[in-house]
Amino acid sequence: QVQLVESGGGLVQAGGSRRLSCSREGSIDLFNLMGWHRQAPGKQRELVAEISTDGTIKYADRIKGRFAVSGDVAKKTIYLQMNDLKVEDTAVYYCNYRAHVMTNPGAGYWGKGTLVTVSS
Repeated sequence: QVQLVESGGGLVQAGGSRRLSCSREGSIDLFNLMGWHRQAPGKQRELVAEISTDGTIKYADRIKGRFAVSGDVAKKTIYLQMNDLKVEDTAVYYCNYRAHVMTNPGAGYWGKGTLVTVSS
């Protein structure tokens, strides 16, 4: 049984920073990716950043240079450092755990999400 728990969400002013954490219980063979996705009000969920067991990192273009994912998939914890936050970063941020071959957007295991609200 795999469970993902996010923490660190809250209210932050534009230009500020926030650090999210995701802790995982359980592992599945061949699952090698943990990542952050977000869903803004009225929009589809989108990838923010992913990290693999070999340390490879992928970022969405719109957050490059402002956000940084870190942590260790094998050690079951990842983080998302968010800097220079913008109002449009307001969203529920979800942690995801999946295998790289799982290309369906909803694939893998998901946490319940943590809300980040950026005020102007």
